[in-house]
Amino acid sequence: MQRRRTSKTPKQPLKVHHKNQTDLSAWQKGGRIDPEKSVQNHQSPNNQKNGSKQGSLEQALSYFEKVQDRVSLKKDSALQKHLTAVESIALQRGLPPEAFAVLLNVALSGKLADTVNTRLLKSLVPASVIPETSVVSSVSWLCVGKCSGNVQLLFLRWLITMFDFIDHKEQLYALYGFFFSFLQDEKMCPYVCHLLYLLTRKENVKPFRIRRLLDLQAKMGMQSHLQALLSLYKLFCPELVTITLPGKVKTYFKNSEGPWKAAINAVRQRNQQNSPVPQPLFLGTAQPQSRKRKWNTQLIIPVSSTNKNNLEEDKEKNHVDLYRMNESFPVEQLQTFSQLLQNIHRLEFPSQMGSVLINPLLLHYVNCIKDESIFLRLYYWMGQTLQEECTWCVADNNQYEEEFKDFLETVYKTECFLQEGFSSCEEFLYKTLPLWDGFCCRSQILRLVTWIPLSSFSEIKSHLYDPLAQLFFTSSLYFKCSVLESLKELLRNWLNWHVVILDSESGSQVHSLNTTLSGLVNTVAELIHFVGWISTVALRLENNPTFLLYFILDFYETVCDMYLRYNLPLLIMPPAGVFYPALLSMDSVSLNQLCYIMYRYRTNLVAAKENELSKRKILQFKFSTQTYREYNQYVIAMVGCLWTSSVFQKDVHPRGLCMDDELLKKTAVQEFKTSFNIVYHPAMMGYAVLFLQQAWPDDTTFNFSLIKGKKWNWYLEYLYAQGLKGLKVFIESSINRVSQASHNKAGNVEV
Repeated sequence: MQRRRTSKTPKQPLKVHHKNQTDLSAWQKGGRIDPEKSVQNHQSPNNQKNGSKQGSLEQALSYFEKVQDRVSLKKDSALQKHLTAVESIALQRGLPPEAFAVLLNVALSGKLADTVNTRLLKSLVPASVIPETSVVSSVSWLCVGKCSGNVQLLFLRWLITMFDFIDHKEQLYALYGFFFSFLQDEKMCPYVCHLLYLLTRKENVKPFRIRRLLDLQAKMGMQSHLQALLSLYKLFCPELVTITLPGKVKTYFKNSEGPWKAAINAVRQRNQQNSPVPQPLFLGTAQPQSRKRKWNTQLIIPVSSTNKNNLEEDKEKNHVDLYRMNESFPVEQLQTFSQLLQNIHRLEFPSQMGSVLINPLLLHYVNCIKDESIFLRLYYWMGQTLQEECTWCVADNNQYEEEFKDFLETVYKTECFLQEGFSSCEEFLYKTLPLWDGFCCRSQILRLVTWIPLSSFSEIKSHLYDPLAQLFFTSSLYFKCSVLESLKELLRNWLNWHVVILDSESGSQVHSLNTTLSGLVNTVAELIHFVGWISTVALRLENNPTFLLYFILDFYETVCDMYLRYNLPLLIMPPAGVFYPALLSMDSVSLNQLCYIMYRYRTNLVAAKENELSKRKILQFKFSTQTYREYNQYVIAMVGCLWTSSVFQKDVHPRGLCMDDELLKKTAVQEFKTSFNIVYHPAMMGYAVLFLQQAWPDDTTFNFSLIKGKKWNWYLEYLYAQGLKGLKVFIESSINRVSQASHNKAGNVEV
């Protein structure tokens, strides 16, 4: 949590008759203004209306501050008037910081009926921040039991919802034991656990508290809110919590912000529309223009009014004061990487976890510290936000689709920065993909898919592959290509993770990798098989378009190099439904891609065979003979097509091009044997025409039979000069071997 030095002069409650009373417009601008200047500068009818509301709020606060005896709402017109005024202003513009001490005091003191207290608590919507002193003083009313249990429960829900809006947390941390004592109340227990979850630090984890939670769990059963607090305790002190708890973070707590969420959004929207000048962010000062949703307000580190004064005072002090070793370093002062290095041991995260997402320095801190509690807090906040703001899961959120896109984009960029996926995003995708239409936030969702953490195949199949396949087969060509691109990036991220793990493991730990490596190999293999299956079906559905084929082959460019580039003992050949459409493609780009892929397959298989024979590596997964056999079949087919013109006779693949001569003669194609060599192939014929024009400019008959002998070699050099590097490396690596094998009467190419 973020620590700030308190002001030397404590903040006083609102004095409603002071001549320098804070103007409501100043709350939005982060400062105070003089009343006379206010009259001169705000003469518009809208500002006059705001001034009228300000006056009514001052009168209402003065009334509630002075009320002593229990007053009936129905019989007292003044109470009705002032209560309505507070509700109206709170829902339209939000309340200033100074108003919370007065309203919380009267709501929890029991002076008024529960109906009035409930309405007051539901109207406590901040315009900027909530002073910590007002919250602490209101908590003291819980000790005397003046208010009813329902009001106490509503106050706890309000405190949880507004936790990120409180300007300081030091005094709240000191009340940890007081809040813990309320766990014995079954109705309040879920919300107390939620509040404790937000307040817990390592020093709060004590054996007696763990015993108390375990006793409650034995009494109430496996309650999610108790599991949440125990999980956090176990992260801080695993030696004290020895019971087995769920491994993944779930939605432990019920939504507490129902009565205030819509009001916060409405206040934000109205303030933004009514302001003639750009306003600071909801919880910051001097920041870019505000946004409407709560999660966007949390993307800026808040600077409270008292802390602003501290910052101004610090500027006048000696620079060394900023690095005093006995105090925490204010996060909002963190501006440079050198400051991060000098104060990394004194930094404490802000209460608003969302502000971490767009702060590169704090993300560096996350990478360096590896504090599990930070990730737990971030995962919890992110999981709650994704669930509540999802535009296709919550009907009322459709109007905020663009803002949700921005949020998803921010989460994706954070994952790229950390080079790690969030488990909360994984759970969000697993829950929402079956409900997704494939259109809303398409780009953002598919990007998040690329950072799904490695997990068991059964879980990924049911939650990711199955819903993706349904959308894949029924959507447009562009969507199919986008999915293939996402799955390629997902594969690369998994492979990069494997490389990092290998680099981080010491020699003494190598043997412990067997289980992990086996799981990785199986999961990666299933992903490749899944892509092969959907690619085969998609090519049939779309009639083999070049655009789709490019993305499919781009995926296999990663697959063919997994052994040498990523040190993963796995190679899987593309299915026949992908290989043969690429081999017979009418586009030279696809054919060139396929040639390069087959060259890299050969390079990896040769290296694997050499390592297997030399037995230099202890950990070595042997490739199956099926992989070598399938590669040889494909090479025979390619050489038969492009070079020896014997594909229809020698292709031995079960789904290959081998055909009976009688059947081929019925096609009425005169030179069917040479139909797919590098001269007559539909993808290469354009190059052959251009070559003939350059070699025999006066010959207009386009006699392709002239390309033979030395002219054949010239034609090859011409093709290489056109940028067909994949064709070049394939021919240089495989054709000579096939020729030698043919000379030795060997039937195929063996690696």
